[in-house]
Amino acid sequence: MEMLLSTKGITICLFFFVLSLAAAIEIPLSVSQLPTITEQSHTQVAYPFDEDFTIKCEARGNPQPTFNWTKDGKPFDLSSDPRIVTTNNSGTFVIQNRGIINNFQGKYRCFASNVLGTAMSEEIELIVPSVPKFPKEKIEPLDVEHGDSVILHCNPPKGIPPLHIYWMNIDLQHIPQDERVSMSLQGDLYFANVEESDSRSDYCCFAAFPRLRTIVQKMPMTLKVSRSNFIKERKPKLLIPPESAGSSSSVTVIKGGVLLLECIAEGLPTPHLSWVKVTGNMPKDEPETENFGKTLKIEQVTAADEGKYECTASNPMGSAKHEFHVHVEEPPQWLKKPEGGVYSVGTNLVLLCEAIGNPEPSIQWKLNGRPIDGRTFRGRISTREISLTNLQLQDSAVFQCEATNKHGTILASANVNVLNIAPLILTPDEENYATVVGYSAFLHCDIFASPAADVRWTKDDSIEPLSTFRYEVNKNGTLEIRNTNKEDSGSYACWAANSVGKRAITANLDIRDATKLVVTPKNPRVLKSHSILLKCQAEYDSHLKHSFKLSWRKDGAELPVNSTEGGRIILDRDTLFISSVLLEDQGVYKCVASTALDTAEAEAQLIVLDVPDPPEDLQLSENQNRSVRLSWKAGASHNSPVNESIIEFEENHWEPEMWQELIRVPGNDTTALLPLSPYVNYQFRVVSVNAVGRSQPSKPSLRYATPPAAPDKNPENIRVEASEPNEMVMKWEPLKPTERNGPGLEYKVSWRQRGVETDWNEELVKKHSLSVRNVPTFVPYEIKVQAVNNLGSGPEPNITIGYSGEDVPDAAPARVSVEVINSTLVEVFWSAIPRDRVRGHLGGYKVNWWKTRSMLDGKRHHPEKHFLTFVGERTSGMIPGLDPFSEFRLTVSGFTSRGDGPESSPVFFETPEGVPEQPRFLRILNFDQDSVTLSWGLPKKANGHLTGYILQYQIINETHEVGALSNVSVANRSALSWHLAGLSPSTKYKFYIKACTAKGCGKAATEEGLTLAQGSKGSGRISDAVKPTPKFQPSEALEPGTEYTIRLVTKNWVDNNSIFEDVIETRGRAYAGIYEGISTQGWFIGLMCAIALLTLLLLTICFVRRNKGGKYSVKEKEDLHPDPEAQSIKDEIFGEYSDSDEKPLKGSLQSLNGDIKATGSADSLVDYGEGEHGMFNEDGSFIGAYSGSKEKGSVESTGSSTATFPLHA
Repeated sequence: MEMLLSTKGITICLFFFVLSLAAAIEIPLSVSQLPTITEQSHTQVAYPFDEDFTIKCEARGNPQPTFNWTKDGKPFDLSSDPRIVTTNNSGTFVIQNRGIINNFQGKYRCFASNVLGTAMSEEIELIVPSVPKFPKEKIEPLDVEHGDSVILHCNPPKGIPPLHIYWMNIDLQHIPQDERVSMSLQGDLYFANVEESDSRSDYCCFAAFPRLRTIVQKMPMTLKVSRSNFIKERKPKLLIPPESAGSSSSVTVIKGGVLLLECIAEGLPTPHLSWVKVTGNMPKDEPETENFGKTLKIEQVTAADEGKYECTASNPMGSAKHEFHVHVEEPPQWLKKPEGGVYSVGTNLVLLCEAIGNPEPSIQWKLNGRPIDGRTFRGRISTREISLTNLQLQDSAVFQCEATNKHGTILASANVNVLNIAPLILTPDEENYATVVGYSAFLHCDIFASPAADVRWTKDDSIEPLSTFRYEVNKNGTLEIRNTNKEDSGSYACWAANSVGKRAITANLDIRDATKLVVTPKNPRVLKSHSILLKCQAEYDSHLKHSFKLSWRKDGAELPVNSTEGGRIILDRDTLFISSVLLEDQGVYKCVASTALDTAEAEAQLIVLDVPDPPEDLQLSENQNRSVRLSWKAGASHNSPVNESIIEFEENHWEPEMWQELIRVPGNDTTALLPLSPYVNYQFRVVSVNAVGRSQPSKPSLRYATPPAAPDKNPENIRVEASEPNEMVMKWEPLKPTERNGPGLEYKVSWRQRGVETDWNEELVKKHSLSVRNVPTFVPYEIKVQAVNNLGSGPEPNITIGYSGEDVPDAAPARVSVEVINSTLVEVFWSAIPRDRVRGHLGGYKVNWWKTRSMLDGKRHHPEKHFLTFVGERTSGMIPGLDPFSEFRLTVSGFTSRGDGPESSPVFFETPEGVPEQPRFLRILNFDQDSVTLSWGLPKKANGHLTGYILQYQIINETHEVGALSNVSVANRSALSWHLAGLSPSTKYKFYIKACTAKGCGKAATEEGLTLAQGSKGSGRISDAVKPTPKFQPSEALEPGTEYTIRLVTKNWVDNNSIFEDVIETRGRAYAGIYEGISTQGWFIGLMCAIALLTLLLLTICFVRRNKGGKYSVKEKEDLHPDPEAQSIKDEIFGEYSDSDEKPLKGSLQSLNGDIKATGSADSLVDYGEGEHGMFNEDGSFIGAYSGSKEKGSVESTGSSTATFPLHA
């Protein structure tokens, strides 16, 4: 239970359960009761360095007990000596360390008494030690001869144990001890036989008393050893026990203590001591001895250690023995102690007292600290038992039982309290308890009553006692409610009654929601070096939020809140983050939540995945010429099973230190039979593979060399290559080093002309090629290549057909003709070169052509050849991208890998007229409310005789809707401008201009503009040319109060982009006077110049940025309002061929000189050729590679990016 915050203090019950009431009931101090000793001293030592000595005796009882003492069995008056200090209501007294305090030494006993009886303490011994000192004495030197036995006596003074004795010289160096020289348990120094080196005058015995913080020294002793005239060899003689003790002695030891048996002997040579147990076995196989075997030591003595022990001292001269009869005794110990308690009137009493010990202890009963007089005692008394019947109030007393033998006395007290009182409820009334759903609740009702009280519990207003299986009333009155739920909340009453009276208290119980936890992810699997985030989601009762705590544990050990391992593991309340996960991070992570009422746990097992550990312990077995078995031990798989093992090999002759894969074995196999090649010195290693990846390779195995053998295979990929017509170079793939099978590898090459009955030509070579000269051009040969080494030849080789060297064809294609398809495309036909004239593998045909004259202006052209190659045995092909209305010549030749053959005789052909290209530009020169003047440029290429122009226009707006298209035919082919009337005011129009020949009209140039609004003066004019040097230009004859559009354009009209454009409004006449004279002021002129310069600079920057390939509004406008006739304008077409110039222009990119390049070019051969120029397939027509330079048919557009009409309306 834990207290909640409230005005009275709310006791919270958790899990506490009183298990038993077998012990004596503790009587509340408010009830009359016998004295009970609660604290006392035991053996006390009065150390001289202490200021005082405290002897304790405390007792409780009702009435308050009084205290008196005895010393050595006689009454002791605490007021008899002023050095004794006492305390009220306490038996404890303090003896001050002043003067002589030896008279305080003795055995004390404390008695605590009240009207009901007397309690007695155990004896308390106070020891007052004296300061230990060696007596001042003169010690005569000892004169002995070499070989004699000597004893140096210490005789240490008495003091408080433990006592430690040391033999040292005057320089505080220890006297060396061994089998010959040793110290007895009593502290004397024994010499089994002396040597001359033992002579010295500073044998000092030191006695140390650690508890007294004292070390004392005996006067130095002198030992003189003189040389003897003869060797005093003799058999051993026991010095301890002395001969006077006889051949045996008796030893008594306390059970649980330490048994020390000592034998020290003299003799020459130095005797050796050994121990045996005559009756029974030694406690250990090797008994523990000390002091060079002279002391037998047995710790924690038991009854089994009783018996006869024998020590034997022996040397080559004889032996001496002594027998110890060991008796194990023990002080008294309780078997049964008398138990007191609370008894009601009329009950019976039985007290038992039994003790064991060796010798058997005697039992004495006492009543209130005094021996019981059997004559006056109304009950029955025996050695082990006291009984009383029909107890009355006056029978209350303290019974004492003492068990005594020679090793000590033990005391047991039994308080017999005979009471007759109504129930006392010790638990406070109106206690508040709380627990959580599912837990047990404990409502306390601690009761003291005599006779015993009957206890029952009720809930709320019910008078019926709680009796279901979930409710249990413990012996101490506590109500336990198991497996609680919300309905268990409420008020409870505890009722206690006996024959004397009854009492009741109430208790309140609240049931809270249990804490719940979930850790996500539940059981994550994460790769090593990756990161993982564990989150602990908790639900708990809101009343418990102040006591809610969260912690993390790994494998049961709590993780510290602060980040660990340099920030690699970070705890942040409900999250646990691990970066760079290690294998050691694997384990069970538990989230633990605790509140004042409950705890909850949730766990997640983190599984760390990694590549396997390298295999180990590679072993070779089943050695054969062509195989060996490899076995290994798999490394740890790290939670991802091994899918396969890769066995690699390395050989140290051809490619040392280069590991190659040999075989793979599936699953968890750890052995494999390895196929081997002859004449290889192998070394193997194994790599394990799981879903995460490959392990590090294992350590290499031992080397295994296979014997040589004849080749198993012949070379592959036999081919013939030749750079000269009368040469044949035979090549093949050489055998790999592991395919050689032995030393002396060569290749036996055989060849003969196919279809000719002749013997094979043969030659042995070491390299993997053979060149044969003076052979016929392009003749088939049968070829064989066989591998040979010092141990024999490979299998019979297969025959490969190869041809001798090629040459260029010696004949040209015949019957060359040309069929004109349209103005830019022709088809060429020819007959194939006879096969015997090709003189090699025919690569294909090359068509060469060049332009000789333009039929438009009659100009002769410098011959500039172009060609297309057609791979394979073709007899026709398409030639695209020709200039219309021109004259050409054409030849055809065949080619092999050696080069081109002779060309055919030139064939002449002419291309017809085509449609013109797009006019260079279309520009609006002047505009009004209902008319506009347009100007355009000539097409870059007319492709024929111009017959005139088609001018079209239509109304457009910002949506997808367009007006009807109007056509104006300009028959004058020299006209480059047109005044168009009949337009609507304040309307946006799109204009189109196309150039035409007899073949048709080409692509249109476009422009858009907005007519002036009704009533506005829209007549525009162009001023004279402005030189670039002046920074301003005056404009005169403007109407006051009128709006004008000012535009600055380049003079040559290459494009329609304005350098500067702005809308201004002139002032009315009423304001003219205000500004008179300002224009002549210097400051005004300077300000205007600065503004103009800044404006020009900004416009220049914008102009440069816009012309770096930006996108302009014309593209969007043309995409929005496509040319309605563009789709219908087509050139002559053939098959799948189409002239991309005939497609409508959807957008343009404006160059710095104003020319707009079309998105497609009719002369582009990327779609036709092959090789470095791409591929074109035309259903059996041609695949050509086009090279050479020609005039590309690029279409230039003058589509403006800025409208000529003012668009601010």
